[in-house]
Amino acid sequence: MILPPPQRLWVGMLVVMVVVMEFPSTLQKCIFDDVQDQIRVVRAAPIHPDEPRLRARAGQQDSRPGWRASPLHGLSVRERRSLRESAPPTTASPQPIRIRSWIPRESNNLSEAEKERLEAAVDEAVRMVSSLLSVNRVQGPLLLSRDINKYCKFLWRNSSTANYNRCGRANNNYRSETCLDVTIPDDHLAGCDIYTEADSPRRTELRPGGAGLPDTDFLLYLHVQATDKCRAEPNVLAYAVHCQTDSGGRPVAGVVVICRDRLTAATYRHRATVQTVIHELFHALGFSKHLFHTWTDCSSTSPGGGGCSSRGKVTHPDGSGQMRIYTPSVISALQRHLASADPELGGPLENLDVPPGRASSHWESRVLQGSIMAAVLGDSTTVRIDPATLAAFQDTGWYSANLSRAQGLIWGDGEGAMFGSLSTCKNKSSSFFCTSSGVGCHYLHLHKGECQTDQYLEGCGVYKPLKSGSECWKDENGRKSAEEDWSGEIFGFDSRCFFSSLTRQNHSEFLLFNSSVEGRCYRHRCAGLNRYQIQVSGSEWVDCPAGGTTQITGYQGLVSCPDRRLCLYADVAPSSDDVSTFPASITSDPYEALTSAQNWTWMLLRSSDLTVATAFGIAAAPCLLAAVMVSYRKRCPCRVRIHPGPDDHSDA
Repeated sequence: MILPPPQRLWVGMLVVMVVVMEFPSTLQKCIFDDVQDQIRVVRAAPIHPDEPRLRARAGQQDSRPGWRASPLHGLSVRERRSLRESAPPTTASPQPIRIRSWIPRESNNLSEAEKERLEAAVDEAVRMVSSLLSVNRVQGPLLLSRDINKYCKFLWRNSSTANYNRCGRANNNYRSETCLDVTIPDDHLAGCDIYTEADSPRRTELRPGGAGLPDTDFLLYLHVQATDKCRAEPNVLAYAVHCQTDSGGRPVAGVVVICRDRLTAATYRHRATVQTVIHELFHALGFSKHLFHTWTDCSSTSPGGGGCSSRGKVTHPDGSGQMRIYTPSVISALQRHLASADPELGGPLENLDVPPGRASSHWESRVLQGSIMAAVLGDSTTVRIDPATLAAFQDTGWYSANLSRAQGLIWGDGEGAMFGSLSTCKNKSSSFFCTSSGVGCHYLHLHKGECQTDQYLEGCGVYKPLKSGSECWKDENGRKSAEEDWSGEIFGFDSRCFFSSLTRQNHSEFLLFNSSVEGRCYRHRCAGLNRYQIQVSGSEWVDCPAGGTTQITGYQGLVSCPDRRLCLYADVAPSSDDVSTFPASITSDPYEALTSAQNWTWMLLRSSDLTVATAFGIAAAPCLLAAVMVSYRKRCPCRVRIHPGPDDHSDA
């Protein structure tokens, strides 16, 4: 049944646990591909633009909204082919996708505080997805299709008959339509009829058509239960599938199963929760190896002049055997990101536990770590809705993706075509990877880290945040000890991690044992794009040239200044669940406003001879603007309410 908005919203947020909650030292497993393999996807019958005329030609006068038989019945093979080939392309203008959730009442067992947190997160996730993806909207109410292979005992197979491909006899065992143990309500489904004679228009109504769901382009069913899969996989929090597509192949309905036993032990984090909702929605909406082969080319250069044609097989291995997606927007996104014109730079897909020559539904972690569609979501400050992911949705042919809203993927930015390959990640050719022991810096420089690997990195090391006290931006991590005195560390909101060998000159007793390079926390402030100053304990502000080193008066040793990591990405900031993760609307984005203000400030600084004091006074303006925006968000939250609630093959 469809529940009122308050009940729909909080249960919708149970999707949050789908892929990764940030449990220490645990990689949460996503079993999307395994579960989708077991689902029979129902695809709606094609609806031809000339349906009324064709119905009349075939002797059918049925005008009920639940009617789903092909309008080509009764026509010759030649007539059908001619009409299909001459079908005009749709002229509808894509609009933000409308996502509606539906859940059973028995899921209503959370506290009021939990409901409020979940409601806030699902609002934000759905708002973000709707701002990123647009579709040719469903006209009228959304009606899902019934599986003719379930309700029908046999089909009329003579193509010369009027009832070709229609059901001739009912399956008496037919009860309902389901998806992942969720029973789809009859009210959401089109009707179905039985035609007992091959050429007669007379029919028997087996099930009447339902009312459908108005203002809906995608219907998400939520199922909360401790399933066998939940019990069998300790690291699985939830899983999702798509189970229905429209006549063009776009998913219009899917299910998320939430492992209920995992919810009570999870530590709720708003930012991570929103990101996880988006990850699973993206899977259900089409980022799936099971749909790669159905992607279409709807560009003006496609055959037929503006219509859509099949892209065919879009995944192929590169020269090293790495499976990649080769579509125009994805290739362009990878080439821009890695600053390379290499034609083999398709979107690399995860190869862990994937047979050679087969595809997966996640990006390769070594190349696109931090992407919202990587197999594992790490610390919430590192997760990005990246250009490659939005480019993939653009290339499905079903969506118009707002590519300008992609978040920059700092990982691997400008590193060249070979970045992330197993042959190069271990030879210190990139500062994003590590091979050393000891304390270093996470690549966003918000945390201290230690060099580690995991199953997805396949032996390549990266600096991962320390288990405790790694955040440079937390005041409480400041150490009131002799070590802090000799190293000059400062912890606070504007502090970042720097590789440093600094030692106070008047602490000679520490020089012998503590002068090695390691990650340390110092204050920083921006002076332009990729330009900044740093401050250590007891020092003045000192220029830190990106890609170089700097010395500090009163200290021995050097501080390394990271290049293209600081003062370049306006939306890389300390994690805070007090501030909304994503923009409030498509046209109102304080992060964009901050970026624009920063760019204006940097241009002004470069083109004038302002004093340092005046320059930094101007540079402080964007920060003040950001603070005002944050304050406004806290006082006036903007929310978008969720609306009430043939065999599939791998592209390999």
